[in-house]
Amino acid sequence: MKKTKNSIARVLRNLKRDMMRNKYVYFMAIPVVVFYICFCYLPMGGLLIAFQDYSPAKGIWGSRWVGLGNFVDFFRDYQFPRLLRNTLALSFELILFGFPAPILLALLINELRGKHYRKFVQTVSYLPHFISLVVVCGLISNFTASTGVINQVLSLFGLEPKTMLMDPGLFHPIFILSDIWQTAGWSSIVYLAAISGIDPGLYEAAAIDGAGRFRRIFHITLPALVPTITILLIMRIGNIMNLGYEKIILLYNPTIMETADIISTFTYRRGLLDADYGFSTAVGMFNSFVNFAILVLANKLSQKTTGESLW
Repeated sequence: MKKTKNSIARVLRNLKRDMMRNKYVYFMAIPVVVFYICFCYLPMGGLLIAFQDYSPAKGIWGSRWVGLGNFVDFFRDYQFPRLLRNTLALSFELILFGFPAPILLALLINELRGKHYRKFVQTVSYLPHFISLVVVCGLISNFTASTGVINQVLSLFGLEPKTMLMDPGLFHPIFILSDIWQTAGWSSIVYLAAISGIDPGLYEAAAIDGAGRFRRIFHITLPALVPTITILLIMRIGNIMNLGYEKIILLYNPTIMETADIISTFTYRRGLLDADYGFSTAVGMFNSFVNFAILVLANKLSQKTTGESLW
């Protein structure tokens, strides 16, 4: 007990000393801490709704307690297998095809020698990130329509035009390709920053030894990016159940519900449109638990295989 008190006292002294030494850094961190407390931690009290037949008129303390009833209803719902399958499939496809895209783009931009041309490519690749999601979905709908530019190009090769967003089998490719176009440029900033921290002397030494561009990429650039790639991959895997409903709702229609409908869109319909707040909160809690379990597992596997981890 005495050792524990001494340890706590030592930690507090070290914290006080560090706060005095870096007081301006702690001062700048106050808005961030307040933001997370107000919008991330305090709302967690609302998770009680997941165990209630919640009514806004009665409030949390007046609503009827149903225990695990909302969870049971979700697992027994006939749509649950399809929702889980679509969510996991789309997430894995985004990781498989979307996660490497900004890495490849960063490597290509890093190899550009013209300063002005490099800035131009970076600017063009960043722009889709700032386009409104509604506008992006409108463009996708127009481009993939039977009279859209994509079908006009395909018709030159003898393919029959069709409305692609009416084909369940084409929804995932359209969603993934548009996501890569929209996010790859912005996501590459992190990798470009990591590449800029590599010692230029390593490249010069490799060039003197006769290493070409590809050898320098595979033996210098990529090994230096491994810690950044590992951390971002763990964080991405930890959000495997969190697929935003906005883009899918703007794109899907009744003919492609079989492949387009995911857990978040189902939660949106039940929670906001049907006002079943307890049920939607239970589904959100289920997603969080699954994400947390996968995050812990991915972190341990990464720690054992690469030595890199979040904690």
